[in-house]
Amino acid sequence: MFDVIPRFPFLESALDIATLSLILALLLLSFLSFFSIFHLRLKSQTAPYLQGFNSLWTVKLLLVSSITLWSLTELLQAPFFRRRYLYLSPLSLTQQAGLCKFHSILSLGLFQPAFLVTLLFLVNVSIKQQNPRSIWIVTFVLGTCLPLVSLQSFTHFSFPAHFHLPEYFFQSSVHFRDGFGNDTVLCTNPLLGTIVFGAFTIIYCLCFLLSCWKVISLVINKYLRVRIYGLAVGVLIPLPVQVVLLVMSAFSEPGKPAFGGIEFGIFVSPLVCAAVGEAVLVFRPIADALAAGGDFSPQDPPSVVNEKTTASGGP
Repeated sequence: MFDVIPRFPFLESALDIATLSLILALLLLSFLSFFSIFHLRLKSQTAPYLQGFNSLWTVKLLLVSSITLWSLTELLQAPFFRRRYLYLSPLSLTQQAGLCKFHSILSLGLFQPAFLVTLLFLVNVSIKQQNPRSIWIVTFVLGTCLPLVSLQSFTHFSFPAHFHLPEYFFQSSVHFRDGFGNDTVLCTNPLLGTIVFGAFTIIYCLCFLLSCWKVISLVINKYLRVRIYGLAVGVLIPLPVQVVLLVMSAFSEPGKPAFGGIEFGIFVSPLVCAAVGEAVLVFRPIADALAAGGDFSPQDPPSVVNEKTTASGGP
């Protein structure tokens, strides 16, 4: 851990405000998604013709919950938030450094992989005739994230004690004195953790691309095709960009404007994935299902309901 004294306090403040604003915007979208999920769930209890669109509500709930937890975890990385708002009493530098480690483990090892795997599952299940049980889905997501959490924990806690490598391989924080003279800790991205997440990203992008190709090859409705294309772009572009920026940050000097811009890009990339995923796979399909409810009566058979909803661009 070494001292860093940046010279651009107003740039830091602007990035802090932008980060907080984007987190609040994503939390608002997540709140609307939560409301939509439970609204459709309650409405389907009295409207049987909506039950066919409510079968994956637990999976969508898992997606929104993972995104919400990821958003809250990102606050741990913001020095101004750790210093001013996280606790009533100021945190020591050692405590802030510990939070940086937990942020890296939870963000890259648990919450981001969790919502990405859930996104992949929702895309895959959209072309299946029968939906798997919810308990199996949760088990699959947690089982996928467990190796990542374990590897990230090893690179942060056990690896530095057993292997002698340059600091940027495992360093997750540096002592930081901002432009206003406040002593705090700046979170960084250890290269080993980036390698683990990068390997996951390569495998994930290949699987996601294959799944989107399968869906597009089967979907006839042009509105649904546009949504799948948008989802693919919103996931397959930001994720590789995030990995590249993570690698760049490991070799960048903390406290410089370039480092702040790289860190902001690392934050924005998964945020775009999360926002696009919620909009395309949660919020919009539920809105279409509720809107289509006015086009038919409760006495319509399921085949008629599905036909009308598909014609309107629904799920």
